[in-house]
Amino acid sequence: MLDPRIYRAAVVPALLALIVAAFSIESPPRALPAGLPPDSFSGPRASAGLRELAAAFPSRAPGSGGDRRLAARVRSALADTGFDVRVRSFSARTARGWQRLQTVVGQRTGLSSRQIVVVAHRDALSRPALAQLSGTAGLLELARVFQGRTLHKTLVLVSTSGGSGGAAGAAETARHLEGPVDAVVVLGDLAGGRVRRPIVVPWSNGEGIAPPELPATMDAAVRLETVLAPGDPGVLSQFARLAFPVTVGEQGELAARGLPAALLSVSGERGPAPGDPVSPERFAAFGRAALRTITALDARDTAPRAPRAELVAAGKLLPGWAVRLLVGALILPALLAAVDGFARMRRRRRPVGVWVVWVLAGAIPFLAAAGFAWLLSVVGLMPTPPPAPAPVGAVPLGAAAAAAITVVALVAVVGWVALRPLVLRAAGVRGDPSSPGAAAALALVLVAVVGLAWLFNPFAAALLLGALHGWMLLVAPEVRVRRSVALGLVALSLAPLALVVLYYGLALGAGPLALAWNWLLIAVGGQVGLLGVIWWSALLGCLASVLAIVRAKRFEPPEPVEAVIRGPVSYAGPGSLGGTESALRR
Repeated sequence: MLDPRIYRAAVVPALLALIVAAFSIESPPRALPAGLPPDSFSGPRASAGLRELAAAFPSRAPGSGGDRRLAARVRSALADTGFDVRVRSFSARTARGWQRLQTVVGQRTGLSSRQIVVVAHRDALSRPALAQLSGTAGLLELARVFQGRTLHKTLVLVSTSGGSGGAAGAAETARHLEGPVDAVVVLGDLAGGRVRRPIVVPWSNGEGIAPPELPATMDAAVRLETVLAPGDPGVLSQFARLAFPVTVGEQGELAARGLPAALLSVSGERGPAPGDPVSPERFAAFGRAALRTITALDARDTAPRAPRAELVAAGKLLPGWAVRLLVGALILPALLAAVDGFARMRRRRRPVGVWVVWVLAGAIPFLAAAGFAWLLSVVGLMPTPPPAPAPVGAVPLGAAAAAAITVVALVAVVGWVALRPLVLRAAGVRGDPSSPGAAAALALVLVAVVGLAWLFNPFAAALLLGALHGWMLLVAPEVRVRRSVALGLVALSLAPLALVVLYYGLALGAGPLALAWNWLLIAVGGQVGLLGVIWWSALLGCLASVLAIVRAKRFEPPEPVEAVIRGPVSYAGPGSLGGTESALRR
């Protein structure tokens, strides 16, 4: 079914794409210099304000009375420092269900309509959560620093709620920002005692990450004002975030809506624990770093860039279009081989359509499990997921969550054992999965699944290249390998996806059960979308079909070839059959 000549011919476009990608590498933008002296940020004043806020508002669950009273305090403080203040109320899902939240916005108009936005959330799911409150205290100190100052650009200070789980306030802020936005600086934990890198977090919940000049500027400010290295994200972490964009910081929702946003947090995107101590010295240093960043952004003359899908490594930048070109060229051989295999099956009058139904039927159990999980959330038997990925523990993983995971898994098993055979019988699908038609159908569906991923996200498609080519090779009728070897190759092809799962588990501090719970919340909460759920189900269906074909194929070792030694008696050269002139004379 597979023609090796097609693969050899398709190597040429892949080599050309590699050469073009190599020439597309460029130098990333440099960090911007600061203008206002960072000593204007008073560490002692900010620390005193933090202690005062913590004593006055010990309980600050999103939408609670403490949250609303703190919003009123922020509004009053911004108005006292000369900012034009407005408050927006809205209903949104949080880690504690549907709540009525408030966003407080203070604006100081500059010489230009271009805006620098500073965001900090004030809510917390537990108490005392001093380190979480340091972002709000730093926001109020920045308001005091800029009191009476005229900036080149318009400064917008935003106090949100819902940032402790789901970033509802950040998403609402992104929808209501008017006018051009140069950058969004998200203040997280500025005073915590525990350091987690990267300190400057550029990740997004959508396509792309923050433009390099913004995190570079924030990194430079952190290095100048603290003794900490911010920890530049590596290539593997960037690739994982671009392939499957998930982050629990507020900058994720802002960047997902096309805004250049990055988070500044001592404890990284995870945030601090409720009981983490705070350090006045660290608060002063990170407050100065935030001020240095804002003044550097205010002095920039060039227009900002929107978040992009690009990789930065070793001081060089690889644009996303080059990755798309290279991955597309590597998908091309599989596409041509799948089309050629389908044409061969049609010429030999072998059925392929019924086997396409057989492969797609493998997605039905996973679609049923996702639909059942959504139904559990609707009827209230499962906690209402927040609108965006939440930190581990924001939605508690208790007995109800463990029961929901178990029931959803059982639905997938029942769907495979009962629902899938029912669909196959109704469609009239019968036969041996090891037949060439099943292999051709799997190749077509697999190329379609990976090709769809390439259209939307070439980084995700790149992680599936090994599975694409390896699975097509393993199911080809002419390829005969032992079942144990085939299963090992299938597992090896899934290694890139396994590494991404491991990376997210380490980055978010989640064990296997907690990670499964968070992914279930993401799927039910709508962050993946209906098309994403269908795509994942189709990919899992292809995996199940590969395993079924490998199980049905029989390994037939090659027959031994007898060694034939010819001597004078067994001579079979010219004249042995009487075909020469000398033989005819006899």
